[in-house]
This record gives sequence, structure tokens and C-alpha cells, in this order.
Amino acid sequence: MPLRESGILARIRELLPGGGGLMDDCGLLPPTPQGQRLLVTTDLMESGQHFNLQWHPPELLARKLLMVNLSDLDASGARPFGFTLTLALGSGIEGAWLETFLEGLAAASREAGVEVLGGDTVGRPSGLGLGITAFGFAQRWLRRDGLKSGDRIYVDQRPGASLRGLRKLQAGQRWDPHRPDPDLAAHLNPSPDLGLGLKLAAMPEVHACLDLSDGLSRDLRNLAEASGLSIQVEGSLDEETLQGGEDYARCFGSDLPQTELESRLGQSLIPVGRAVSRGPAPLLVYDGTGTRALPDLGFDHFAHD
Repeated sequence: MPLRESGILARIRELLPGGGGLMDDCGLLPPTPQGQRLLVTTDLMESGQHFNLQWHPPELLARKLLMVNLSDLDASGARPFGFTLTLALGSGIEGAWLETFLEGLAAASREAGVEVLGGDTVGRPSGLGLGITAFGFAQRWLRRDGLKSGDRIYVDQRPGASLRGLRKLQAGQRWDPHRPDPDLAAHLNPSPDLGLGLKLAAMPEVHACLDLSDGLSRDLRNLAEASGLSIQVEGSLDEETLQGGEDYARCFGSDLPQTELESRLGQSLIPVGRAVSRGPAPLLVYDGTGTRALPDLGFDHFAHD
């Protein structure tokens, strides 16, 4: 496939669900169903900052790009229906690479039941920039600022696997589709539990939720600060679990007992903290002798070495 805008757009129209309708300067959003709200989320991914082209297969990178956006919508209680795609392609990106990327994005779109609604392409001197803006409808917008004092905080999967995968990649291990390493899969090919957010939003006893992307300690801090509370973190969580990053789990607060939550959701949960009245810091941990502030161990998009 030649890396010309006309050729790229032609392949997007041919491959992606909904692509055949991309014939104008603007796309059309469907009417919002009565009693629901239209939610939108955007994620950007830059080579060298969020992924490494040397070790991230293009079909998995495409799937990850879509899934991280759909995960945000799901954590907000929305059912996704479509997205726009932005591609900023450096001179080193070959046509065969882009073809595989678009095939992977098409497969992920069909899997998730979403369509491409529009987008843009642009050239750049080097590297690769990827962007998706995704849309969904929500009966109840499950926000991060509704946490109540006394709520227990849970996640649906233990954080840290993606961080372990990144460290393995940095040490030289590479993805083998015939012998998939679960840690590499967590980093290169995340599979958030899409649909869990809808179940949580349907339960009024679930008061707040967010998607884990920057690490458990960072996102618990975000949850606490948005709700004007502190969170006392489970003392048994190790640093790898707290640091995490790109876990794409549902992290939510509820006043229901864990056993009842697990029974109603049909799955096991991992307790990670408890909401308390605002204290000296957003995150607190009991270290055996007293309560101390827990530092932010999460990923900083603007940090430079």
C-alpha cells in the first residue's frame, strides 16, 4: 500500500467497519437514545513515549489503541458505538506495516462492535503518532467523583502484569504468538473486561469508577481527589502492584460487601483500599506502627530523563 493519503483512506474505507461511509468532510453521530447521554474519550499514543515500534507488532498496537479508549468508556458506564482515527505517519513507516496495522484495527473493531466515524491522516518527519476519539451512550454516567466515605475500593484484576511485561521487553524478550507470555500479552495486547462497567453502572450501590491506566497509586489518588476524600490503601499491596501502569482494570468504590458484589457480578474482585474522611494526604497506608502518606508511584506523561 503506497503511503499517500488517497491510498491510506481507500484502505480504511475497505477494511474498517463503517469505513464505506467516509465520503465527506464530517462524519455523523447517531441520535442519542432517550434517557441516555453521549460520552466521549480521547487517547494519544506516541512512538518512543507510549510504545516501541521495534517490539510492538502492528496488529497488536492497533488493537491496544482501540481497547484503551473503549476501556475508558466502559469504566464510565457507556456502551461504545464508534470512533474517529488520527494517523501521523513518519517517513520510516512502510506500507506493509500500515496494512497490518489497519487489518488489526479492523479485527478489533469487529470484535468490539464499533465503527469508524471519521478521522485524519498527516505525514511527519519521523516516528508515529496515533489517536482515537471514541463515543458511547450511557444510561448512567459512572464518574470518579462519587466515592463515599466508608466505601471499599476494588479492582477486577491484579495490577502489575503490564509493568512486568514492559520490563521483560526492555530486557530483550519479544512477543511470540505461538507461545504467548501472559505479562507480554498484558502490555502489548490488553484485554479489558468490556461490559463490566455497564454492570457496575446498573448498580446504584457502586458510587464511583475509573479505568486503571497510569498505575494503581496514581489512579487511586485521582479517585480520592475527585471525591474530596482520602483512601486508606491495603497494606498487603506490594510496590509492583501499586506502581503498575496500563492495567485497564475497573477500579470502583461501593458500600456493598465483597461477597455480594462478587455474587451479583459473577466474578472475583480484589480489594485495594477503603475511602475515609479527607486526611493529611490523598493516599494513606498503615505500616504496622501508624498511618503514613503513600507517594505517587504512577506514570508521568510529562516526565523526562
